[in-house]
Order: sequence, then structure tokens, then C-alpha cells
Amino acid sequence: MTTNDWPLWEVFVRSRRGLSHTHAGSLHAPDAEMALRNARDLYTRRGEGVSIWVVPSTAITASSPDEKDPFFEPAGDKPYRHPTFYEIPEGVKHL
Repeated sequence: MTTNDWPLWEVFVRSRRGLSHTHAGSLHAPDAEMALRNARDLYTRRGEGVSIWVVPSTAITASSPDEKDPFFEPAGDKPYRHPTFYEIPEGVKHL
């Protein structure tokens, strides 16, 4: 198997405890263990992570930005789902 045949992995890094994982980038690796090690070396070189997820790109299903309006329209008529009726207290972080 050559490096061109290796599957593509998506990398998500959590920078600090209490925060969500965010997409950091992609890499090719032969298996999950190697993808995790390569992700550590590539995306957390300066100690900016406490947790890493690697996911095969083929396992991710996403909506299309071109279908944004019809896809998200059903949520538009439910204003109770949006916290617009109260103010966030000072000192509350990561909201």
C-alpha cells in the first residue's frame, strides 16, 4: 500500500478542558492509530491540545451549503429554541 492509497482522516482537537473539539484539518494515514499519532505531531506541536479525535472522512455525512435555506428552514419557526429572551450573565464562559 502506498501513501496515495491511504485513507483520508479528519482531525478534531480540543484545546482545553471544557471546550468542544474543533476541526483542525485532514491527513492521510494507513490506520486509526497512525492517524492519531500523526495528528498529534502535526496539529498539537506547541502543546495546544488536550484531546484529539480522528475520523475517517468516509464516515462523515454533511449537508450542502447550497441547500442551506431549505435544510434549516424548519427551525426558523421555533423561536423558543434560540436564547434571545434573556441576557447571559457576566463571567459565564464558553457559551
